Amino acid sequence: MTRCARATARAPDCTWRASSASWRARSRVISTDVPATGHRRLGLLFLAITAVGWGLNWPALKLVLHDLPPLTARAVTALLATGGLTLVASLARVPLRLPASERGAVALAGLLNVGGWMGLSTLGLLWLPAGEGAVVAYTMPVWAALLAWPVLGERPTPARLLALLLGLGGVALLMTGGPVSGGAEKLPGVLLVMAAAICFALGAVTTKRRPLRLHPVATVIWQVGLGCLPVLAGAVLLERPAWKEVSTQAWAALAFMAILPLSICYMTWFAALRRLPASTAAMGVLAAPLVSVLVGAAALGEALGWRQAVALALTMSGVVLALRG
Repeated sequence: MTRCARATARAPDCTWRASSASWRARSRVISTDVPATGHRRLGLLFLAITAVGWGLNWPALKLVLHDLPPLTARAVTALLATGGLTLVASLARVPLRLPASERGAVALAGLLNVGGWMGLSTLGLLWLPAGEGAVVAYTMPVWAALLAWPVLGERPTPARLLALLLGLGGVALLMTGGPVSGGAEKLPGVLLVMAAAICFALGAVTTKRRPLRLHPVATVIWQVGLGCLPVLAGAVLLERPAWKEVSTQAWAALAFMAILPLSICYMTWFAALRRLPASTAAMGVLAAPLVSVLVGAAALGEALGWRQAVALALTMSGVVLALRG
């Protein structure tokens, strides 16, 4: 083989390495300041994809839970997402090696963003109705805004505080029609779901403070793969699913949840975090439960009346105010 031919044969590999090195170099200089207009618009696009995908996850999960217990359903989707992304990454020759310098940060992010969020919120539903659990879960933007102040120096502005009140008020009206009702018997569920919200918020601000220096696909593979291990352990120890009774519709919903909400949307979520203030990104996902309600009404025949319309107006007003503030 001639020198020219050898150089040509190495070109794709060199191009990939140069691109990967360029991506790593960019990741080292990410700022926590409000980004430039073009950078911000791209972040808002990623955030919109995330909110829609995560909103579609709830109607799909409702279908799956007819056939599978909650932890098993979450663990299966995480395993499918990890396996599918690993296959795609291998075919595309995406580097998946986890450097020693990144292992601690990746493990922490996976436990917070995936394991803590999915596992604790799902366990909380053993004590809470789904609507009340969702109200508690979507206090996540409040915790993110509070944690972003000491961790990132993102002081909450009056506009963002008002956005929080509008958004959370809309979610509360949508899900329960009022404050969380309860009693001592619901306290474990409230604490578990609130812990899940704090985990996700802390994962958002720590990822913003210390971006992971990995290819975006590798970031999701490692976080979902490591983060799902506690959920998988809980499913094996606590649940006994009837696999023979799982319908084709449920398997299709599991595949959908693995592809869009858990694979694509986690990548767009981390991409949004690199381009937006953590508190803004967290408040943007308040649109997710509204997507769930609209799709649930259209596809599952769920209620959509004045309460849902007012909640939609409140929450979207909060989201718009947060994104502009």
